[in-house]
Amino acid sequence: MANHMQQYQEKTPNDLLQLVIFNLGTEEFGIDIMKVQEIIRLPDITRIPKSPDYIKGVINLRGKIIVVMDLDKRFGLPSKEITEESRIIVADVDGSIVGMVVDSVSEVIRLMASSVDPTPEIITHSINASYLRGVGKIDDRLLILLNLENIINETAG
Repeated sequence: MANHMQQYQEKTPNDLLQLVIFNLGTEEFGIDIMKVQEIIRLPDITRIPKSPDYIKGVINLRGKIIVVMDLDKRFGLPSKEITEESRIIVADVDGSIVGMVVDSVSEVIRLMASSVDPTPEIITHSINASYLRGVGKIDDRLLILLNLENIINETAG
């Protein structure tokens, strides 16, 4: 966690982060736009027997097989029903392409790196601390910034 926070703290106050903002329940989360390949509606997902419970299955996206994970389950949160607003964020993390089911995708924003604080301890008790990079502040909103590398890495949690 310290290394990821150092990445933010070493930036000058003028450095901007470009983030894709999405919702899981009532919380807003952000991920680096440079890791996002595309955002799609939910197609049929083929379940994989004996896979971890947070793996929803696989999809065929233009001839590529992509593993889709349920971020609610990955975070140990109760799963919600799939709605018209539900999306899959397809991300490239260190060469691994993975899909993540989210409740909705709301916007792309620019956030000053100086507006990112370390993750409060209370949050790290409910979600694995290695999954989080920090909390971004925009006006009266708080955005939980995710560390996709650790969320996707099987050994992270």
